[in-house]
Amino acid sequence: MKNIIKLNSPHITEKDIKNLKTGDVVSISGTIVTGRDAAHKYLKDTFVTDKNPPEIEKTVLNELKKSLTGGLLYHCGPVVMKNEAGEYYITAAGPTTSTREEPYEYDVIKLLGLRGVIGKGGMGPKTLKGCVDFGAVYLHAIGGAATYTAACIKKVKEVFKLNFGVPEAFWVLEVENFECIVTMDSHGNSLHETILKNSQEKQKIINASLTK
Repeated sequence: MKNIIKLNSPHITEKDIKNLKTGDVVSISGTIVTGRDAAHKYLKDTFVTDKNPPEIEKTVLNELKKSLTGGLLYHCGPVVMKNEAGEYYITAAGPTTSTREEPYEYDVIKLLGLRGVIGKGGMGPKTLKGCVDFGAVYLHAIGGAATYTAACIKKVKEVFKLNFGVPEAFWVLEVENFECIVTMDSHGNSLHETILKNSQEKQKIINASLTK
């Protein structure tokens, strides 16, 4: 069994990332932030496309950067509840499919100074290039285990852009021992591409044998 590599977010260094390769298992503790479709579109439209965003939005960006520069963005729409004291807590937090964010991710990695993106299903060549160019990785979380993942979340620290709706808001979460697998690394390797190519080659062999 592979050793589990511990990462402390948002204090992940470029050296930490360069030492990771596809197939490595990591355990994340510290702070991560959720962000789905609306969050990605907001970041690109407001801070990449628009060169002069409103001051109030700059304030949001600066607050997000405190948790995301050197940190991790999680493709997740959590199920959020409130306790009797009026405090938020997470009851389910499984990863959402990452490919929807492919048009945005390169710019978001650059904008926020991310060291990684967490999701499921992998991403495409533009995101992989972002990992190479800016020293980041794609981490594959366990799909279908939303309550298990929620157990790794110890606290809701903050929330931004709640007007997007609960699943689409930026939830700033304190996590402990949140395990993922590196499936796209900063050296240009993608486990998703490798598996796809191997599957295609095997299918060709099977098809050839069936036509004999």
